[in-house]
Amino acid sequence: MTSSAAVRFRTRPVPADVPALRRLVAAARVFYRQERAVALELLQARLEHGPNSGYSFFFAQRRGEMLGYAAWGRAALTKRSFDLYWIVVAPAAQGQGLGQALLKLVERAIAARGGGNLYIETSSRKSYARTRRFYESAGYPLVATLRDFYAPRDHKLMFCKVIRART
Repeated sequence: MTSSAAVRFRTRPVPADVPALRRLVAAARVFYRQERAVALELLQARLEHGPNSGYSFFFAQRRGEMLGYAAWGRAALTKRSFDLYWIVVAPAAQGQGLGQALLKLVERAIAARGGGNLYIETSSRKSYARTRRFYESAGYPLVATLRDFYAPRDHKLMFCKVIRART
């Protein structure tokens, strides 16, 4: 990551994150309105219910500006499976390793919890091609395709990586 000011990472959401996250997911210009609403719902659930919400976060900031975030949690009804719900980096901060840093933080947190499978789902839409390359380059192979899941010709693609427990 290159910048004159350090990027700071934190896990605890605060109410001011709601408008910052709204701006961040809108700036990405790949998410539908309904998708952006879900990103905010997860954050609001965490603010209202704390860790009992089941959602965990990493936020990346520089000089008080949210540059990126990752939302993740344990997959319901599983012992060692986790889902990465969201990972978004502001367009101006892309290509600087911030997405990789956020993903590594999630992986380390899962390793600290005993490890397990980290699943990532995304769309087959053309606008997600860069996202898919990002996951593959981070060591997440494609493990499933659910055809026409989101809409005709918009398949759900599932990636997975086994995260080893920290020893």
